[in-house]
Amino acid sequence: MNWQQLYSPLRTGSSARSASGPSAQGEGPKSDAQLRTSFLRDYDRIIFSSAFRRLQNKTQVFPLPGPVFVHNRLTHSLEVASVGRSLGKAVGDAIADKHAGNGENFKEFYKYELPSVIAAGCLAHDIGNPPFGHSGEDAIRNFFRGLEGEAKDRFETLSQNQQRDFLFFEGNANAFRTLTHHFNEPSPGGFRLTYATLASIVKYPSDSLNGFNKQRLNTKKSGFFDSEIETWRSIATALGIPQPDPAKNVFARHPFVYLVEAADDICYRIVDFEDAHRLNIISIDTIARLFLSFFDEETGYDARDRVEKIFHDINDDNQKVQFLRAKLINLLIFRVRDIFMEKEPELLAGKATKSLIDYLPARELALVKEIDAFSVQHIYNHRSVVEIEIAGYNVIGGMLKEFFGAILDPGNVKSEKLLQLISRQFAISRTPDRLYNDIQSVVDFIAGMTDLYAVDLYRKITGMTFPQIR
Repeated sequence: MNWQQLYSPLRTGSSARSASGPSAQGEGPKSDAQLRTSFLRDYDRIIFSSAFRRLQNKTQVFPLPGPVFVHNRLTHSLEVASVGRSLGKAVGDAIADKHAGNGENFKEFYKYELPSVIAAGCLAHDIGNPPFGHSGEDAIRNFFRGLEGEAKDRFETLSQNQQRDFLFFEGNANAFRTLTHHFNEPSPGGFRLTYATLASIVKYPSDSLNGFNKQRLNTKKSGFFDSEIETWRSIATALGIPQPDPAKNVFARHPFVYLVEAADDICYRIVDFEDAHRLNIISIDTIARLFLSFFDEETGYDARDRVEKIFHDINDDNQKVQFLRAKLINLLIFRVRDIFMEKEPELLAGKATKSLIDYLPARELALVKEIDAFSVQHIYNHRSVVEIEIAGYNVIGGMLKEFFGAILDPGNVKSEKLLQLISRQFAISRTPDRLYNDIQSVVDFIAGMTDLYAVDLYRKITGMTFPQIR
């Protein structure tokens, strides 16, 4: 791969055309083009979308709502975008300076547009996640793995890759579908984002058949469903992303992915601790011990004694945590920038085998692993987290049972009523040869729900709550 080809203002749903510059300033109405570049428009299209707004009522880690405000998917995505923008600026400046001879268009993109691309990718990275956190993904997988009898027989008429789209349902692949699929609308391209932004969110550029190979970074999960293979192939071809084995739908990672991933890795590790502290799950002493240790070998403004003094001078414990959060995020941004530039040859060759965080120096990586272990024991297995995960299994599993049964027997009176509840955005054909598409429409409908809407609809269709007539 080469830096000159890895950015493009081409959009899904648009015919290929040349652009005068890396941001296609002339695209769209003249007044708009004077204000916003293509990549700024990506950011705006995501942040004004209903799919993004619904993240405000989707669980990040702790259940929502509660007496103490904690992060939801929307606030998490906004914070990841903020860190991603800084990473994009730091790395973009370094690339532009190192490869200064590549011309003004090259310099313009990497110095001024890459921050927008990474920020937009960060905004969208969780947009395909179903309700109830990661347990929502597991609930969808478990439902299809538990099919029996005729339902299982019908399901197994799908291709192996199509079956695995549901048996190994993946929020990352669903994000790519959400952003690129036109659903029941006439205009193709979905959000019609640029290829550069879309490529930055595909962490696992593999289909479901070849994904979920834990031995390889780019196939740990999947990045696109069977229905979006050709969309991804078009993007990969335009950006020069290699496909090592033409017989398999597995591609190299786009280098921008590593920055979006790093922004997410930095935020959730630190902010999950902040939420846990507000909920009295983690003490201020534990946070101080783990976070301050990152500064043991720093000098000057970030020296341990200076950071620790400021920390102890703050009176409010919540403010103490916020201070350490800001300091640690800033330190890790510059660590990641240096690692990215050090690993530039491997990134361009598609041969980087780990996330950027996993390339941290041994002492700091050990601290990250200690944070991870503590989080698993005390945060991700906290009673309130486990309770909402169980609720997610029941709610999502229960709705899939009803709606999947309806598409298998569309002539049934109850089935007809159930299918009327699915938004017209998601087309239901009611014909056997379109079973894959019909299942996708059901999963699209459920995965797009907020936590509260999912609970409300589940109660109504199961008779637990009698709906009020409006």
